[in-house]
Amino acid sequence: MSRGMVSGRNVQTMLPRVFPIEFTPKLFSVLRQGYDGRRLRADIVAGLTVAIVALPLSMALGIASGATPDKGLITAVVAGLLISALGGSRVQIGGPTGAFVVIVFTVIAQHGYDGLVLATLLAGLILTIAGYLRLGRLVKYIPHPVVTGFTAGIAVIIASSQVKDFLGLRMSAVPADFLPKWAAYLHAIGSLNPVAIAVGAAALATIIILRRTAPRIPGFLVAVVLTSIVVAALSLPVDTIGSRFPNMATGMPLPHFPSFSVEKVQQVLPAAFTIAFLAGIESLLSAVVADGMTGFRHRSNQEMVGQGVANFASALFGGLPATGAIARTATNIKAGGRSPVAGVSHALFLLLFILFGSKLMAFVPMAALAAILFMVAWGMSERRHFLGYLRMPNGDRIVLLLTFALTILVDLTVAIGVGVTLASLIFMARMSSTVEIGAGFDGEDEDLHQRDAIPPGVEVFRMSGPFFFGVVGGLMDTFRAMGQQPRAIILRMRLVPMIDASGATALEGLVDEARRAGIDVILSGVQPQPQEMLRRVHLGNGNGRVRYADDFAGALQLAQIAVGGDTRDA
Repeated sequence: MSRGMVSGRNVQTMLPRVFPIEFTPKLFSVLRQGYDGRRLRADIVAGLTVAIVALPLSMALGIASGATPDKGLITAVVAGLLISALGGSRVQIGGPTGAFVVIVFTVIAQHGYDGLVLATLLAGLILTIAGYLRLGRLVKYIPHPVVTGFTAGIAVIIASSQVKDFLGLRMSAVPADFLPKWAAYLHAIGSLNPVAIAVGAAALATIIILRRTAPRIPGFLVAVVLTSIVVAALSLPVDTIGSRFPNMATGMPLPHFPSFSVEKVQQVLPAAFTIAFLAGIESLLSAVVADGMTGFRHRSNQEMVGQGVANFASALFGGLPATGAIARTATNIKAGGRSPVAGVSHALFLLLFILFGSKLMAFVPMAALAAILFMVAWGMSERRHFLGYLRMPNGDRIVLLLTFALTILVDLTVAIGVGVTLASLIFMARMSSTVEIGAGFDGEDEDLHQRDAIPPGVEVFRMSGPFFFGVVGGLMDTFRAMGQQPRAIILRMRLVPMIDASGATALEGLVDEARRAGIDVILSGVQPQPQEMLRRVHLGNGNGRVRYADDFAGALQLAQIAVGGDTRDA
């Protein structure tokens, strides 16, 4: 027995199981299983890598939200540490994200920074209660066109908010609304600063070139460091964090409970629900992406609880709302992080910077941070899914475009409410149009000979009813619960009358996850409408990613070829 494993077992004895498994933080589970020095080193390296990415990004998001860069860093430290320590995912990295920029900016404009802190604290309470009420699984029922629409809309708003700093425009104030903002930009276009444009363009080019030629090098940090050195050495006439925020605090603040009144709570409560809703969606989407990359399974309800505690604590330190960050989580996984210790390490590395290096922030050019946020907006744009949904039927296109337009032109809360309502009505209309009266039984199920002819290494699932994206989650849960991984799975879809855009996208994710695990997927008895929808997400017959069979007997023949085995004896 190695010394590392002895250490892991010592940790195990100190962590008795107190909570049900669904409400046990993944960090506790990892330490119970045994945690050795090799894993610790790998997680610390991954944490340092993520911290290098998160450092300039957190500052940029703090400024874009209408706050100061130190608020972004404080959020990354406090919320990032607690999301990893108390969340339901092994590899989730939390902190400020682009999804919150719009709502945070609006709350600060309407209620001041104290109003934002109170709204964040209330959102933390809402998330914690929602987690313990086991509402974590309900978030997955938000239709994908709605999520894609408001995410793409947020990306447009973020990019628009950075035009002033990238061009170096001299403006007394920038309107909050989208159309007036661009009207003000056009009015001030004569004041653009060529030097600021050159600095921003150099930062943008550095990030893009490094992503294409050396993706392991932290392009955000390199761009910020290089442009800061050049601006300081040459005394270039551009705005920096120091000139924009001369009185910015340094170091970590002490926690304090915000002052509030019943009237103030009533004023910010709608914003608190919006923050909680966004945090829930973003964190669980990020956790699902992480599961697909690692093969682990997150605990959705505990993830909600962890997000709630993290947002509550962030508010106590005067920080911003926080949630799981998909890009930083992916960076953590690629860097070798495989436990919550990596996320905790990332927060501690950022804390060291706040304590000993925060004065260096003053030299960072605003144009360079604008370039970083342009790249964040591009990553959030969901361009592949956005264009994919434009090929879907009219109902899905309308939901997507309406949510997108309302996010930009009206309000994020309105966009989500209208999008979800419209998507639900369209889904119900489609359901009513697919109801048919047919035979009272499925002849396939009565064929015992075919049932006994299933080859070893093949699992069969029968789908019944309309197929939407929530169904795939249940199917994959069943698949993962099996003791032995199959070599092929057959999805019997004769009783699936229709698939919507979300269901087609989710089935595509299932197929991709199965392919990564070396599992062949065979679809049998697919009806015309599902075939057309699957074709639109490049899962049509003959695509090479899945195999089609007209009936169950044909699917068995394809399965025998896939596993290369003989049928069982009847």
